[in-house]
Amino acid sequence: MSYYLLQVGYTPEAWAAMVKNPQDRSQAVQGAVEALGGSMERFWMAFGDYDIVGIVQMPDSVSAAAFSMAVAAGGACRSVKTTPLLSTEESLAAMKKAATCGYKPATQTAAGGR
Repeated sequence: MSYYLLQVGYTPEAWAAMVKNPQDRSQAVQGAVEALGGSMERFWMAFGDYDIVGIVQMPDSVSAAAFSMAVAAGGACRSVKTTPLLSTEESLAAMKKAATCGYKPATQTAAGGR
């Protein structure tokens, strides 16, 4: 299972509905995540660019994408951002792979300095 950071911004209409009828949206998120084989780790209300921030575990990227698509398709959110999170071990493995892949940046000159 992999971890994902979820960031969601509500529409003004969604905020109006929740101010009129306050509700705990974490229950709706948890049910949908679990239906896709995942689990909800933490869930916060926030302010700024995003109104909801959460950490979920999903079995794969397809399941994480399906959740994001379902939330976006619902129409109550103006933005939905899903970011895969790497463990320290996964990050180190990625760094080791990066060191051996042979990529040459555009700023590196070709043989002969031209």
